[in-house]
Amino acid sequence: MRRRILGLIALVALLVTGCDVETTPGTTPASGDSDDGVRVVRVVDGDTIVVEIDGREERLRYIGVDTPESVQPNTPVECFGREASAENARLVEGKRVELERDTSNRDRFDRLLRYVYVVEDGQRIFVNQALVANGFAYASTFPPDVRHEDTLRAAQREARDESRGLWGACTP
Repeated sequence: MRRRILGLIALVALLVTGCDVETTPGTTPASGDSDDGVRVVRVVDGDTIVVEIDGREERLRYIGVDTPESVQPNTPVECFGREASAENARLVEGKRVELERDTSNRDRFDRLLRYVYVVEDGQRIFVNQALVANGFAYASTFPPDVRHEDTLRAAQREARDESRGLWGACTP
C-alpha cells in the first residue's frame, strides 16, 4: 500500500511539475525506472516479448500499444497480426534493449509492463512508437500508464493519415 501511495505521489509530482521526484533517498520512484542492457530472448507476438533479466526469463508487454492478434488460442489471426509480429522481431529479437517503467510494474497476467528502446548504429529507437508510427500497432493506453500517450497518439494519427501498415491493409 505504501508503495502505491508513493507511486501516486510521484505521478502527481510528474504531472504537475514535469519532473520525477525521489520518494525515498536512494530509490527510484514507482512512476518510472529503467533497466539497461536487457536481452530479448524471443518475440511472442507484435506487442509481447520474452526478456532475460538477471538470469531469469520474463514476459514483457509493451505499454501503450496493441497489435492485431497472431497467437491467441482459439482465435483467428487478425489482419496484419503476422506482419506486426515480424516487425517486432526485426526490431528487437536477440538484441539488447533498454526498458522504461511507467506507473504499473505488471499487468493482470503477471507480464512486465515497459516502454522498450533499442540502441543501434548510434540511434535510440523507441520500439513502442516505431510499431505505431509504421502501422503495425494501435495506440492503446490504460491509466495510470500514460507517460507517452501523446507521442503514441500522434504517431497513430500520422500512420492512419498516410495509410501505413494496418491502416492501409485492413478494413475497419
